[in-house]
Amino acid sequence: MTAVVSLIGLCGVLAWRVREGRSAMTLKKIVIPPLGMATGFSMFIVPAFRVPLDWAVGAFLIGAILLAWPLLATSSLRREGDLIMMKRSGAFFAVVIVLAAVRYFARGYFDRFLTLKQTGGLFFVLAFGMILRWRASLFFAYRRLTAGPLIGVEPAAEEAAD
Repeated sequence: MTAVVSLIGLCGVLAWRVREGRSAMTLKKIVIPPLGMATGFSMFIVPAFRVPLDWAVGAFLIGAILLAWPLLATSSLRREGDLIMMKRSGAFFAVVIVLAAVRYFARGYFDRFLTLKQTGGLFFVLAFGMILRWRASLFFAYRRLTAGPLIGVEPAAEEAAD
């Protein structure tokens, strides 16, 4: 049952990424997913989900440093006229599938030491680290692209162009 639910979740993520890639990126589309995901930290109010702080920090850092790297390497923002579009390499979906597989198989290992709820909490923190770093990178790239036309243009040259 867990494998079926994981596959359904993976298909949902892939479908969302395809749809997201067809429309222009906005600051709102970049910032809202990690903000919405941050509400998941409320699960740690329930004692059954709690894990030691050093484990949580470790999971966050693994997500932010190690697992975010493939997402950063396979996606970028590009200016297309007045729009900012997400450009993904062909490897992007393979990376998402491999990350899902790593998470699924690692869960079997951690289930020997942690309860199902603690494992879920730990993987949530790992995923949040990964998403936060990826979205922060997109945020800064978006800011560079939206500030792009004015960088290096002298005010006199700008007025002459108008």
